[in-house]
Amino acid sequence: MKKLLTLLFLLILSTPVFAWDVKTTEDLQERMNSVGFKILNANRIDKRLTFMAINRVYTRDFWTDVSSVNRIVWVKPVIIPYIDNDEELAAVLSHSIAHGVDTYDGALRGYVSILNYWVAPNKYDMKADKLAVDYMVNAGYNPLAIITILNKIGKQYRYDIFSNHTLVSRRMMMIYEYIYTKYPSILVENEYKDNIYYQNFLLTSRNNRMKLLEKIKTNSKKKIKYSY
Repeated sequence: MKKLLTLLFLLILSTPVFAWDVKTTEDLQERMNSVGFKILNANRIDKRLTFMAINRVYTRDFWTDVSSVNRIVWVKPVIIPYIDNDEELAAVLSHSIAHGVDTYDGALRGYVSILNYWVAPNKYDMKADKLAVDYMVNAGYNPLAIITILNKIGKQYRYDIFSNHTLVSRRMMMIYEYIYTKYPSILVENEYKDNIYYQNFLLTSRNNRMKLLEKIKTNSKKKIKYSY
């Protein structure tokens, strides 16, 4: 009996911590509430936001968006098959929460704040990505999940010269650089080292990571121009 209990205990410990049991829109809604409010509370965000799993006809992003009118973070259920764990959901929500906080700034109690995003989406996306990293760390989530989920759902266009959005490959690299410089211990004790999506990022970002190492080696303060 003792051996059986020991075996069961070991099985429980060996159960993947990243297993995700969300299958339906209702499951997604429940998990969004749990993860979303954990992020809000852990970061002491005193701006009220709420969460909703729903298929919107239009969003700026195919997967998720935040309303500047009623401060709802929307996530489309179509994202369910692409998420493997609560940390990746936290990554999606943290980015949108950062945009949601911005809707409280500006004229008319932030009503026209959405114009800032339309005028300079790159600026606000980069700001939201960095805040998402901070939000996740403060809430006890691993921010490398931002990279893994982006690697699964982010489209890779040929150029961003004439676009208002940074190429996903460069965006992931800038997130990596932010984690590398602000939270280096996360990369030392890397829970995602065996994650196939993170390994793929390491494969495709090798040249860019060499640029980052060279910047650190030379103590340069210049912004790196990451390649395609």
